[in-house]
Amino acid sequence: MSTFDEKWVLCPICGAKTRLRLLQRTVLLHFPLFCPKCRKESIINAQNFQIEIIDQPDAKTQC
Repeated sequence: MSTFDEKWVLCPICGAKTRLRLLQRTVLLHFPLFCPKCRKESIINAQNFQIEIIDQPDAKTQC
């Protein structure tokens, strides 16, 4: 039985712990991360425990 390093993903908005854990070899691309505390969603990339937040423009309203 081998042990893996794992870390909880923290919300980039409020800093609370989310329900997602990462292993060191986990790779996420354009992943929608939802925070149950602040109820916001962020799009992230993750690799080697490094998390990058992808800025998304707000939806434009139609006239």
